[in-house]
Amino acid sequence: MIPSCNIFLVGLMGAGKTTIGKLLARQRGLEFLDSDHEIVARCGVSIPTIFEIEGEVGFRRRESAMIEELTQRRGIVLATGGAPCYWMKTAPY
Repeated sequence: MIPSCNIFLVGLMGAGKTTIGKLLARQRGLEFLDSDHEIVARCGVSIPTIFEIEGEVGFRRRESAMIEELTQRRGIVLATGGAPCYWMKTAPY
């Protein structure tokens, strides 16, 4: 695989994005990232806590910003949830 290529995995919770993503990244020699894990690492709180404090709009705002940032990197396999495809075009903010 060309190191500058990216692979994006999108799907519902529990679909296997993390499991498949890690295997795919290892096989292709790429870095694996999960947008939810990156949000938790940066915020220092769980996603349910973000939802509780900021609501879905607040979480989706964070999620969109994180995905925007991560997609600027090269040589990654990125797992996201299913909502970013919808929210990034129709977000109410």
